[in-house]
Amino acid sequence: MESTTELSKARRIYLTLAERIETGALPPGARIAAEPALAAEHGVSRVTIRRALDRLAREGKVSRRAGSGTFVADGVVQPVVKADLTDLFARVREMGERTGIRLLSFGYGPPPEPVAEALRLDRGERTQRAVRVRLVDGQPFSHLTTHVPERIGATYDEPELATTPLLALLERSGVVAGHAHQVIGAVLAGPDVAEALGCEVGAALVSLTRVVATADRQGIEYLHGLYRPDRFAFQIDIVRPEGIAKTRKGRRQ
Repeated sequence: MESTTELSKARRIYLTLAERIETGALPPGARIAAEPALAAEHGVSRVTIRRALDRLAREGKVSRRAGSGTFVADGVVQPVVKADLTDLFARVREMGERTGIRLLSFGYGPPPEPVAEALRLDRGERTQRAVRVRLVDGQPFSHLTTHVPERIGATYDEPELATTPLLALLERSGVVAGHAHQVIGAVLAGPDVAEALGCEVGAALVSLTRVVATADRQGIEYLHGLYRPDRFAFQIDIVRPEGIAKTRKGRRQ
């Protein structure tokens, strides 16, 4: 049975080699040092090195050739989905249309208190809770748990949610998203999420909590999303307002 210490060492070696590959220190086609050399470099056993290399191979980062060694994969780049925060609603809809979805659960019930407060629900009001995994090129990149007020969720059914972007379903129901608040952080993957996203338990994930509301701030969706950082990235353009630039220039004169 694998010890926690050995698994931890294997993970450290995996992360070290993965970083070298991603930064170009080990370019495509490069031969990775043999197992005995890597074991000596990192002060671990060959078994630990083999575990790390096996994971790199499973993820397509390296190829292992019998009798030749281990090589960085040529031209294999994991597709990375990017979310532009400068035009949130348009990007959310676009992402929903160009990625796949796997619906894991769907049902109705009382929401957790923080969700009820964020959505400004009446006492006793239920929500539709759904858990989905989004995929790009067949590979999972996000684990999404959403709560929608029951009165809105009842306008569509489970098969529709499995094939149609949620924002489109919400707008079809007659509500219009006019405001959103997002908080982005980081968490470690638990067993269920790790299995759904195809990563290790304890792997670092990007965490996003988003509350979507109408223009008058009536909550229509509460989203908690967990994202694989190797397959998903947030990006935002920052532009200095013209007025501020002129004001600062004037002060220097």
